[in-house]
Amino acid sequence: MNELDQKINTHFPGLVVRKDLVKTVKGNAIVPSYVLEYLLGQYCATSDEPTIQTGIETVKEILAKHYVHRNEAGLVRSNIKEKGRYKVIDKISVDLNDKKDVYEAQFSNLGIKEVLVDSGTVKKHPKLLVGGVWCIADLEYEFTEDKSASPWILSTLKPIQLSHFDFDGYVEARKQFTTDEWIDLLVQSIGFNPEMFGKRSKLTQLVRLIPFCERNYNLIELGPKGTGKSHIYSEFSPHGILISGGEVTVPKLFVNNSSGKIGLVGYWDCVAFDEFAGKQKRVDKALVDIMKNYMANKSFSRGVETLGAEASMVFVGNTQHTVPYMLKHSDLFCELPDKFYDSAFLDRIHFYIPGWEVDIIRGEMFSNGYGFVVDYLAEILRSLRNHDYSDRYKEHFSLSSDISTRDRDGINKTFSGLMKILFPHGGATEEEVEELLRFAIEGRKRVKDQLMRIDSTYGNVRFSYLDASGQTKPVTTLEEEEYPNFYYHKTIDETEDGEVSETAKPSAQPVQPETLAPAESALKEKHLTFQENQKGLSFDTLLGPYLKGATAIKVTDPYIRLFYQMRNFMEFLETVVRHKAPDEEVAVHLVTTEDEFKGEQQKENFDKMKESASAVGVNFTWEFDGTGTIHARHIVTDHGWKISLDRGLDIFQHYDMNDVFTFTNRLQQYRSCKAFEVSFIRHE
Repeated sequence: MNELDQKINTHFPGLVVRKDLVKTVKGNAIVPSYVLEYLLGQYCATSDEPTIQTGIETVKEILAKHYVHRNEAGLVRSNIKEKGRYKVIDKISVDLNDKKDVYEAQFSNLGIKEVLVDSGTVKKHPKLLVGGVWCIADLEYEFTEDKSASPWILSTLKPIQLSHFDFDGYVEARKQFTTDEWIDLLVQSIGFNPEMFGKRSKLTQLVRLIPFCERNYNLIELGPKGTGKSHIYSEFSPHGILISGGEVTVPKLFVNNSSGKIGLVGYWDCVAFDEFAGKQKRVDKALVDIMKNYMANKSFSRGVETLGAEASMVFVGNTQHTVPYMLKHSDLFCELPDKFYDSAFLDRIHFYIPGWEVDIIRGEMFSNGYGFVVDYLAEILRSLRNHDYSDRYKEHFSLSSDISTRDRDGINKTFSGLMKILFPHGGATEEEVEELLRFAIEGRKRVKDQLMRIDSTYGNVRFSYLDASGQTKPVTTLEEEEYPNFYYHKTIDETEDGEVSETAKPSAQPVQPETLAPAESALKEKHLTFQENQKGLSFDTLLGPYLKGATAIKVTDPYIRLFYQMRNFMEFLETVVRHKAPDEEVAVHLVTTEDEFKGEQQKENFDKMKESASAVGVNFTWEFDGTGTIHARHIVTDHGWKISLDRGLDIFQHYDMNDVFTFTNRLQQYRSCKAFEVSFIRHE
């Protein structure tokens, strides 16, 4: 266990579980993670290895004996008949039989129905009536001659979710963790290894939790396939339900006017629509209209009566095109069905998760560290729905008066949700509050900027905020920084006194690149800042022009030790080769530090580089700094340039180095960057 895992077990004893155990016990059981973690939480919520191993065997035995596989349902029914009573783990839904005036249960995998359920159980667990709930139930079998009576008798029923928890204890334990440690604990609780994600990517993952802790929160995530968009809504919480976007009807979602039965929004904290994108999908316009009203006003009509509900709405779908393609030809909502491609509907969305920034899930991204048993975290998030943290930034910042009420609501709800998740105890610094506020503004700005493309009646909004000193701080989206030539078009405005000014505004008509950034004829001194997850960058475009013409280059970077760091350096040498004339030779000298564990391997790799480089006109030499005092990372050329990199050559996020068939492996411009800064300085 690392230091964080030890700390987690110290402050949350019995409430955390090692995340790789879920895969160990799952086998071929088709159950949500929270069901498995519920069982693991009973027997494996410890750091003691022998107890964990015993617990794993116990959980496997319980699943083998009591989880009902559909293809073995006949055997289980026989067991119940022969033994008279038997415990099963199955998804159970209940319906009211109004002809007999009784509640009847249906067991999804076991394949039996019309099992009588008493009113008390239904009142205690109303979700049994909508969508069904995973339960541990004792079933009895008693044959009867009465053909209208079922032989199956439900003896006990226990939904698989936490019955009680200590919220004050949770808040108190949170105080023992730094912000970064807490974020890593939450990322591990979701099931991911935090070392594989940057800060922005971690926040993006945590935004997916906001619908569970914030009432009536409307979230959309569109992006490539395989990024885990729907995982949290199907596996994470017993309070959320994931439904296919094509299977939704007004009665199922809101209310059945003939029976008066309330739909999913009345019972679930979060209703997520999977496979929401797709131009060809047929959508009921009446459903869209009711959804618009519900998402804006938290209410819907049943005949003459208006009903309220608290369910958050989440829409997840796949995109078919790259971001620059969508920005050039249409907008970032272009994949939605026509009926949902409606500015009034889209304006009700509080945050747009940029799914193209989320990595496609790889095996190495899963965690084997400790995280909360997910049903414990699900209950915590649910209890946070009763709190409101939306004003916690107002002590330090205020939103620009340019921002409309609807935009403000979206920003406030996202900010409130992130504060609940990260700072349930309060205690956020001004810098931390600002980071979350900027992130919340960016997510709403992404929605609004696309609305301006779809509907010209939306005016241009300056998304910014003011600090305590009154200084205005603008916020941009990452794709705005990456693709300015596709993001804007320029309009000619005439002011009252007759002066003409140019303004840039998001639009489907792109600005030609040369009108935004005139080509530089000569290299200049400059300082550049890059955001986390920014793409389109390579050593060739960033460093190449400043290396061209040099005959001697000195690189100082103490962190060229691990394999991925050496690969970065090899790619730097490739850039040197591409920018030198074929008839010239370049000397490259590296100053770094020796790896205390794998120094011999490090030397061997440098020798291979030296041999390889000599064949293409690069004389590569290296030395280990013996003082141990080098911290600065820079590149100095013999023709007058010093390039200072705060992260050295380590500017790219983790990517799959083993898969030669992915473009992130082959071409740097398709990799996500870490946040970094670089300065280009002339020197004698």
